[in-house]
Amino acid sequence: MKKLVVSCFAVGMIFNANAQNYWKKNAGKTARVIFTNSATNEKMVDKGTVKFEKMDQPKETDACIFVDPDFKYQKLIGIGGAITDAAAETFYKLPKNKQKEIIDAYYGKNGLGYTVVRTNMNSCDFSSDSYTYVTENDNSLKSFNVAHDEKFKIPMIKEAQKSIGKDFTFYFSPWSPPAWMKSNKNLLKGGRLENQYYQTWADYYVKFIKEYEKRGINIWGLTIQNEPMATQTWESCIYTAEEEGEFLKKNLGPTLWKNGYKDKKVMIWDHNRDLIYQRATTTLSDPETSKYASGIGYHWYETWNNKTQLFDNLAETQRAFPDKFLAFTEGCKEQFDMSKIYDVKLGELYGRNMINDFNKGTALWTDWNVLLDETGGPNHVGNFCFAPIIADTKTGEVHYTYEYYYVGHVSKYIKPNAQRIGTSSNRIALTSTTFMNENGQLVTVVMNDSDNDIDTNLWIEGMSAKLSAPAHSIQTVIL
Repeated sequence: MKKLVVSCFAVGMIFNANAQNYWKKNAGKTARVIFTNSATNEKMVDKGTVKFEKMDQPKETDACIFVDPDFKYQKLIGIGGAITDAAAETFYKLPKNKQKEIIDAYYGKNGLGYTVVRTNMNSCDFSSDSYTYVTENDNSLKSFNVAHDEKFKIPMIKEAQKSIGKDFTFYFSPWSPPAWMKSNKNLLKGGRLENQYYQTWADYYVKFIKEYEKRGINIWGLTIQNEPMATQTWESCIYTAEEEGEFLKKNLGPTLWKNGYKDKKVMIWDHNRDLIYQRATTTLSDPETSKYASGIGYHWYETWNNKTQLFDNLAETQRAFPDKFLAFTEGCKEQFDMSKIYDVKLGELYGRNMINDFNKGTALWTDWNVLLDETGGPNHVGNFCFAPIIADTKTGEVHYTYEYYYVGHVSKYIKPNAQRIGTSSNRIALTSTTFMNENGQLVTVVMNDSDNDIDTNLWIEGMSAKLSAPAHSIQTVIL
């Protein structure tokens, strides 16, 4: 017992010493504030600086965001969005100057700092048509050809890659195997992968990787199946947790490794938070399966319109599998309405999810389509949605929604390999997260999605800076 007490005391002394060292460097310093306020229509405006001053024990009446740099958690892999067929088709319908504007807005040195790109292998709902890369019943895959992607998708991905540079992180997801591999003989409406095609389908992933890498697009990772528990009107395929595990263990994992792709990050699940714990604990219960998986992907559609999303399921899953990263792989606001593209609630949906996801252990965060047209498409099944940037292909006008700015408050200032820092709020209306960049820069994001203005304190180890958090605003504080 004595050893334990001494050990704990020693750790506490180290924490205090670290904190003192932190403030030796930063006491009395100022922090830069970047602000988005719907009431004043300010969007990512530099509001100057706030000064940190000594503040001892806060009172319960003091609204505070508490940050402790001594407590460090997961490192950020990156933030980005999906370049789907729909995004790329919309992109190439625009004038050249608008294309450049969009690439710069996301990936340029003054843009949002996106480093992550996801795409679809075979068609998805956000494609203009249904397609695969092989001919009917070609079990040998000799006909495999990605010519379809070379028209729009690959060129746009390469534009993003060029702007991102060394931090480019690219992964893909299948929505459905070819119809002839499935129980329902249909790309759409669910069905399952027939047992006799498990190895052929595993070989298909390798073919895709080889073709993209042949074109200079390095594959960082992949998810096994987009939404494996959803029978959709569009491309879909059903796997139970056991089936997904068997496919990974006996086919996909060994096939990737045998072909020299052991470094590719394989993510299981890739569906909503509601079942993430059950899927992870079932699929990864076998060590032989688990060794092929690097991460656990998820979406937000379980309760996207509710402020009480199932974020605790993420924390429980991360505790169960600390050696696997959590990856938000898709989310968007559905039911597109052009008249609502400037609604701040679009941004708050993103802010609420991003901040809570990171606070529960998420290391990779990927929005859905980076760009859609004035219909919320194109989409071959009428599943029209919002995107951070909406382009009117008839007029060439480009619209930036609040989604764009709220994501930017995180992605622009928190860099890959930044480490999440202990953060808490004593007001329900204030949602916050903090990361420390590799250069020691501390970045705190504070969102107020309530109808009330709140004056708050950013409190760090006995020092505090006074912040104004108006109703329906978000700010990034950079120290």
